[in-house]
Order: sequence, then C-alpha cells, then structure tokens
Amino acid sequence: MWSPDQFLSSLYDRTLKESLSRRLSEGQVKRGNRPTPSLPEGQGRLREAVVAATGMRSELLAQERAPLEPELLERTEQGDLIVEKLAYTTYTGLRVPTYALYPRDRTDRLPAVLACHGHGIGQRAALGLDAAGAVADEPGIHNRFAIELASRGLFVLVPEIIGFGDRRLQADLDADPLASTYSCLPIALQLLLCGTTLAGLRINEAAIALDYLETREEVDHRRIGAFGFSGGGLIASLTAAADARVRAAVLCGYANTYKGSILDRPHCVDNYVPGMLQLAEQPDILGLIAPRPLFIESGLSDTVFPIQSTREAILRLQTIYGEHGAEGLLDYDLFPGGHEISGRRSYDWLASRLWAADVSDLPPQSMSIIP
Repeated sequence: MWSPDQFLSSLYDRTLKESLSRRLSEGQVKRGNRPTPSLPEGQGRLREAVVAATGMRSELLAQERAPLEPELLERTEQGDLIVEKLAYTTYTGLRVPTYALYPRDRTDRLPAVLACHGHGIGQRAALGLDAAGAVADEPGIHNRFAIELASRGLFVLVPEIIGFGDRRLQADLDADPLASTYSCLPIALQLLLCGTTLAGLRINEAAIALDYLETREEVDHRRIGAFGFSGGGLIASLTAAADARVRAAVLCGYANTYKGSILDRPHCVDNYVPGMLQLAEQPDILGLIAPRPLFIESGLSDTVFPIQSTREAILRLQTIYGEHGAEGLLDYDLFPGGHEISGRRSYDWLASRLWAADVSDLPPQSMSIIP
C-alpha cells in the first residue's frame, strides 16, 4: 500500500513515452515503416542532448583544461610487445597514469585502441597485473584484454579512470593500498554540486586520451577504436557516441537497458546521469555510434547486466543500424560466462575492423566534446 514501486514504474513509462513522442516529431526515429529523411539530423540532436546532460561541455571543466605535458616513466619489452608506463595531464591537478602497449616490430603506423577498464584495481587489471604491479596468478574478469589486443598488432592505450587504483582520493589510498575500494561516490557528489557529472568527467578524459593518441607517431590517427568493459563500457560507448574519432567500438558486459539493469540493481553512481531517460533508453544512446562498427559482448550468466535485457538492446540496435543501412557493421557474441570479458570473437573483430581498408572512409570528426 505504501510502497513507491507503482509510482516509479509509471514515472519510467511516462518519461519514455514523452521522450519517444518528442523524438518522433524531431525525426530521431522512424514512424512505422516510413523512412525519415531527417534521421541524421535527429541523431545529431540526440547526441547534443546527451553531451549536455552529462556536462561534457561544462564551463567548469573548460576552465580547468590543461596542456597534456606527456611524460614517459618506464619502457620495457615483454615478449613481442613494448610496454610503456607514461603520464599526461587532463585538467589542472589531474595527472593520468597510463599504460601503452604495442608490437615491438612494426613497419608502419598502427591502428589504436582506447582501452577502458571496469571496476576493480584500475588500469593494471587490463594487463593482468595485481595492485602492486606484479603479474597476477589468474587473468581475472578483465582477461588481460589489453595484452590480447596489442598482440593482434594494435597500439593499446590504458588510462587509469579517475576514482580507481592510484587515482582514488587520498583517504581511500591510505585506507586500502590494495585498491579494492573506489572513490566514485564522493567524487561524483562533489561534481554534481559543482554542476557536472562523474560520467562527463570520465568521458572527457577519454576524449583527451584520444588527443594523446594523435600525438603518437606509432598511431594511424584514422584508425582508432574503443574497447570498454562494464563501467568502462559506459565510458567507451558515450565517448564513441560523441566523438567520431572512434571508428569502431566493442562493449563488453555493458549493453543493456536502463530498466533491466541500471534501475534494477545497484550500480556505480556514474550511470545515473540526470535527465538521461528524458532523452532515450540506453539502446538508443548506444545507437549514436551508428553507422560506425559496433560489437556487443555479454555473458549468458551476467548478473550485473542481465542477458535478457542485453538481447532487447541488441534487437533495438539492429533496427537502428538497419535504418542507417549499416546492418553488417553491428555484431555480437553472447558467450557462456558471467560478468567478464571473453574475447573469443571481440578481439579479432576489432582488429579486423581497424585494419580494414575502408575504416578511414567513415564520416570524419564532426564535433569536439572537449571545451
């Protein structure tokens, strides 16, 4: 009798109904089977609205933007790969520790991948390292994906996402040297009070990582992709949605619906962007990546992003890619497993897409999300 369940369910339904009505009138989606000539324009309006909702272009962040000032900290050889530890600046007072991995023997510029790790100990997990930087006994849910991608001839950049690993608040660093806790909530709350979001800051830092990639002589700037797992899937998807420098994207353990996952169970606070449901459900947000290549990977037993809602998201994305005439550029793999990276198809898919002759013919960068 006193539970707010019915109210919240009705609020969700009404919010999406009003969103769909507005998007139909603006030509963001098709009406029935009739083609919508203004689909690209409608997609552009949705993209701008997502950028605004996340605070990516906030004046606050613009005032704090700082030069990259990259610095190489260490360079080693691990088998056929070169592994660099480096750092660069995003905003005043924000220095980003980063790994770069690429083949030791190369004859030309390489396609590059922005690798966005998920929750855990931070960037080290993407290389299969423990919190101290030593090789872990088990690959863990990240499955050493950065090494796997680099071994396929790609230049892989792994920035530490703010709030994890070495980029936690000092109190968390002091209390938990093993990095099993995160600083997401306190950082997000202060950013909200200052008029922006944790998602917006993380996405902007990802876009600045793309800026850094463009400074590397080893990288073919026309062939940059993104690979994101779990919370890194949020960052990779919205960075790709807003920044066309990302020519292909892989999302692991993330693609779903807000109703089926984000609103159904506890998640990191960066998933809760004010007003996002007024714009669209998650699959339509992911559809902003179209017509660029997109690969969805998810475990059949994933309890964080349930498979039933992932299937719903894929069906909607198939419709969106069909509307763009790009059906063949969307692919997926639902593998036996849980909330983890599989890579049984996604690694090779991304490498083949970025090496493809026509990847540089995709639409050029049309907007910058960085103030």
